[in-house]
Amino acid sequence: MGKGGRRVLVIGYGNPGRLDDGLGPAFARELERAGLPGVTVDADYQLAVEDAQAVAEHEVVVFVDASLTAPEPFTFRRIEANAGGQFSSHIVEPEGVLALAQQLFGATTEAYVLGIRGYVFDEFGETISEQAQANLAAALAFLERVIGEGSFSEAAKS
Repeated sequence: MGKGGRRVLVIGYGNPGRLDDGLGPAFARELERAGLPGVTVDADYQLAVEDAQAVAEHEVVVFVDASLTAPEPFTFRRIEANAGGQFSSHIVEPEGVLALAQQLFGATTEAYVLGIRGYVFDEFGETISEQAQANLAAALAFLERVIGEGSFSEAAKS
C-alpha cells in the first residue's frame, strides 16, 4: 500500500512502436520492476472503457503518457472527471475513464496525469530518444517518491 494504506493504480499508455510515444508503457515496465507494495501497474496502447473498473478499485490512479508539449522533464497534475470529452471505443481520455468509474461504480478515486516530455514521434521504431530516457528516469524517481510519501495532491500543486 502507498502511505496511509491507499491502493494506487498506475496506467502507462502509448505506442511502443512509435519511438517516444512508448514512454508510458516504458514507465509502467520500470515501475513494475520497482515492486512498490500496494501499487498496481498496467500498460496498454491506449486507454479503454474497461479501465474504469480498475480505476474504481483504487483510491489513487496515475495516468502516464508521453507528451510532445510538456515542459521538460515532465508535468504532473490532478484531473477531474469529464464525461463530455473525447470518447469512442478507440479513444478515451483519462478524464473520461474517471467519469465512467464514477458513473458506473460510484468511484471516488483521485486521478492524476503524468506527462513525460518526448521528442520523436513521427517514425516507426521501438527505441526511446536519449533525452526522453532522461525525462523518464526523472519521472520515475519523482513518482516513486510521491507514492512513498503519499503526497499526490501536494506534488500536483508544485
